[in-house]
Amino acid sequence: MEVVSRAPGKIILSGEHAVVHGSAAVAAAIDLYTYVSLTFPPPPHSPDTLILHLKDIELEISWPVNRLKEALSSMVNATASSPTSCSAETIKIITTLVLEEHTILESKTEIAAAVVVFLWLYTSIQGNKPARVVVSSELPLGSGLGSSAAYCVSMSGALLASSGSLHLDFNSEDWLSLGEKQQKLANEWAFEGEKIIHGNPSGIDNTVSTLGMSCFIVYTGNLIKLQLGAMTCIKPNMPLKMLITNTKVGRDTKALIARVSERRNRHPDTMKSVFAAVDYISNELASTIQSSSSNDLAVVEKEKKVEELMEMNQGLLQCMGVSHASIETVISTTHKYKLSSKLTGAGGGGCVITLLPALLSASVVDAVTAELEQCGFQSYIAGIGGKGLEIRFGGVHDIFSI
Repeated sequence: MEVVSRAPGKIILSGEHAVVHGSAAVAAAIDLYTYVSLTFPPPPHSPDTLILHLKDIELEISWPVNRLKEALSSMVNATASSPTSCSAETIKIITTLVLEEHTILESKTEIAAAVVVFLWLYTSIQGNKPARVVVSSELPLGSGLGSSAAYCVSMSGALLASSGSLHLDFNSEDWLSLGEKQQKLANEWAFEGEKIIHGNPSGIDNTVSTLGMSCFIVYTGNLIKLQLGAMTCIKPNMPLKMLITNTKVGRDTKALIARVSERRNRHPDTMKSVFAAVDYISNELASTIQSSSSNDLAVVEKEKKVEELMEMNQGLLQCMGVSHASIETVISTTHKYKLSSKLTGAGGGGCVITLLPALLSASVVDAVTAELEQCGFQSYIAGIGGKGLEIRFGGVHDIFSI
C-alpha cells in the first residue's frame, strides 16, 4: 500500500512572534506543497527496515525495526488517536539514535530535528512496522514559509491515513480533503512535531498548513494552547498578490523565538505595548481586507492601508530584534519602486513579502525582481490560498521518481 499526503506552506501578513505572547496574527496558505509518500512494505532488499528518504537534500537514512523497538518501546506509549508530547528524555534518546550512525547530521541541527520528529511521529502512530517514507518539497527550507510545519502536517497526515485513523476511502485515487475532526487530529500531531523542532511555537504555521483555505485566517488569544476554535476565517474583498523574496539567509527559529522572550523579560512594560500594537495592526488588517470595495479607487485606498500596516508591523518586528541586514536590503530595494515590504515568519533572514498593487505594471515587477536577483536573492509571485492537508492513495511516482 502507498499513501501520499501533501500540505502547503504559508505567509504571515501580520503578527509573527507577537502571536506567541497573546496578539492576533493574520496568515494565509500558499500553493507550494510538501509531499510525503509512505509505502508498506519497504523494498524487498530491506524487509525489516524503516527507511526515510529526504529527496531535496539527497539524504537516505534507515534503521532496523528491531533497533527502534529496543531503543524506544519503553519510551513511546502514545496511540494514533491521542496525541501526546515528546518528553525531553525521549528527544535525547531519539537524537542519539539518529546521530550514532549518521554523524553528518551533527552540524545540521534543523535536519537532525526533522529526522527526530519523523521517528517520534512514526513510532507513536505506526509502531515498529518496516516501511519506506519519501519526502519532497516545493518550499525553500528555513525561509519563513512554513516548511517545517508543512513537513510535520504532511508527515502526520500520511501516518494517520495509513494507520486507518482518518477513516478515508482507500479505493479513491483522487486527492481527498479532510473533515474537521480529521484535521484536528492531524493538526495536533503536527503541533507536537513543531514543538520538537522549535521549542515553543505559536501553532499558527501548522494550523494554516492543515486547514489551507482560500481565505485568510485570524488567530487571537494564547496560541501556545492552540485550539481550532481560536481561529476565524475571513474572506478578502480585494485582490492581493505578493512578491516573495527569499534572502537565502538561514536562521534559527527557536533562537529567534527565545530572543523575543528574553527582550520581553528585560523590558516587560515596553514589550507589552509592542505586542498590543501588533494586535491592533492585525485586527485592522483583517478588517481592511474583508471590507467591501465599490470601485478601483476604493481598492487603491485599501491597498494603501495594507501597505502602511505592513510597514508599521515591520517596524515593530525591528523593535523585537528579529530583522536582519538582508531583510532591510529587500525593503529598501522595493521602497525605491514605492512598494511596501515586511519579513514573514521568524525573521533573521528567510523571506520577505511585498504587496503588488492590482494596478502595478508588469514592467515594474520585472524591474524590482531583477534588482533583487542582482543582490543574490530569489523572488517569485505567490499564489495565496492553497488547499490544506490532502491525502491520496495509490501511485503518484511521477512526484517522487521512486
